[in-house]
Amino acid sequence: MSNSEKKRMYSDRLKPLLPACCVIALFLALTLAAGCKKEQQAIAPPPEVTVMDIVQKDVPVSFEYVAQTQSSRQVNIQARVSGFLDKRVYTEGSIVKAGQVLFLMDKKPYQAQVSGSAAALAKQKATMETSRLNLERTKPLTALNALSKKDLDDATGAFQSAAAAVDQAKAQLETAQLNLSYCTITSPVDGITSAALQQDGTYISMMNSQLTTVAVLSPMWVNFSLSENEMNAYRNQIAKGMLLSPKDGNYHVEIILVDGSLFPYTGKITFAAPSYDSKTGTFLIRVSVDNPDGMLKPNQYVRVRLQGAISPKAILVPQRAVQQGSKGHFIWVLGKDKKVDPRPVVVGDWHGNDWFISQGLRAGEKIVVDGVLSLRPEALVVVKSTVAAGASQHDAAKADIAKDKK
Repeated sequence: MSNSEKKRMYSDRLKPLLPACCVIALFLALTLAAGCKKEQQAIAPPPEVTVMDIVQKDVPVSFEYVAQTQSSRQVNIQARVSGFLDKRVYTEGSIVKAGQVLFLMDKKPYQAQVSGSAAALAKQKATMETSRLNLERTKPLTALNALSKKDLDDATGAFQSAAAAVDQAKAQLETAQLNLSYCTITSPVDGITSAALQQDGTYISMMNSQLTTVAVLSPMWVNFSLSENEMNAYRNQIAKGMLLSPKDGNYHVEIILVDGSLFPYTGKITFAAPSYDSKTGTFLIRVSVDNPDGMLKPNQYVRVRLQGAISPKAILVPQRAVQQGSKGHFIWVLGKDKKVDPRPVVVGDWHGNDWFISQGLRAGEKIVVDGVLSLRPEALVVVKSTVAAGASQHDAAKADIAKDKK
């Protein structure tokens, strides 16, 4: 038998054994891989976390609302007499002082009335003087029976009638002088003017008597509204002791401008609507604030921040520590055995970057604020650092860097 025939017979004998060998090799490989994986899991280090001690403390609380400014006194400037409008004196949109001239009307008709009334007054005064002299002559003659009692009565009546006519003429003169003064239209208050509603040369009557408006800038009113739900929530928190209003009852009100900057003057609440507005579904609140520089203008949108209330014995936790699950909010709590477990909590309002926790946590407990994504129930953890209550995420990062340097 040749060598080639021997090799072919040997290979034919090995072919049935190849599948069994492959299965054995695959089984050995899987067994080794599983063993390595278990070994890796067994030696994996516990996750590192940053924790925070739960502390109860009195926390100042503020409330922010969208608001709109309103002039505390907006005056309609109207003509009191009819006539032609001669000239607009002021600059539209400018700030004017009380007594500053705004419009001039045609004075000639009213000047003529003043002159006529003055002449009528002089005539009546002359008539009264004649009646007085006649009465003085009649009295002694009546005493001597040179004139009758009727002559004295006629002289007395004529004098009294002339005196009344003088008073009437004086009133007519004063009316004419007032009408003449109304031709010069001035601002009754300090404030900012609006556009002129009537142009020069227009005939002004009762139908078009309004000329412009002047809005007082200081103090300025800032109006905002509270919904019925917000009012009820506020009252319930006070009733339950979860919120303390300012001791003097006056909130410290800050005005936040549209660019986020703070208005330099603070205000106070001066009016709260006693009834519910069914059209808007809200209660109106009014704040009065000094505005000496005229920075605030009427109908301007701002935000108001009410400060002075306190949340007693409150618990604050960073927003990043609160997780959302299928059953609601929860927080990872660190036990004395260095293991963590999820704890359901009831969250309240926001406070900056923190959340008020109304139920679920107690003072003295430790919670995980960083490293929460790698946690599972009853997992053993390593505390990398501890941050103080109320510390920001930036402060936590600085603490971690300082610890690493050590």
